[in-house]
Amino acid sequence: MRTLAAHGLRAALPVGFEGRIHRHEPAAGEQTYAVAHFSTFALPPTTADFGNGAVQLMATRDIFAVLLEYGTESVGRRLFADHGMPRAFEHRDFSRLAARDGSGVQSAVQRFFVEGGRPFTLYVVLGSHLGRRALLAPLRSLLDGIHIEPRPVRPRVIG
Repeated sequence: MRTLAAHGLRAALPVGFEGRIHRHEPAAGEQTYAVAHFSTFALPPTTADFGNGAVQLMATRDIFAVLLEYGTESVGRRLFADHGMPRAFEHRDFSRLAARDGSGVQSAVQRFFVEGGRPFTLYVVLGSHLGRRALLAPLRSLLDGIHIEPRPVRPRVIG
């Protein structure tokens, strides 16, 4: 098992998965946040945040997942009302409509949440809507191995 760690994220990758954790280079005055990609196929170096450039390469037995962090201003918003990263999904959670490849073959789910004071979205694409039940166990193994470190609490200076 290989472990990745960067930007307050740690992932113990199950056999058959690869991944990367990075942050985009900020433009002047811009703040950037963690982006993690995980897959059961070779990730191209030009994978966009939500998988464009990668999901098109998926076979029907493949899994692609992205964990994308948002700014602290998102904490407390209704979209981010769930606390804790989802660790398991049911086959009925996935939809062909949520898959952005337009093929109708793939199936996807997206969840927004806050963990450790950090807002994220988890977007998962399965290579086959019809075969999605078979992909749930390896997906769960991946999600169980992801750890999100809490946002550091900065001491308040009084006086």
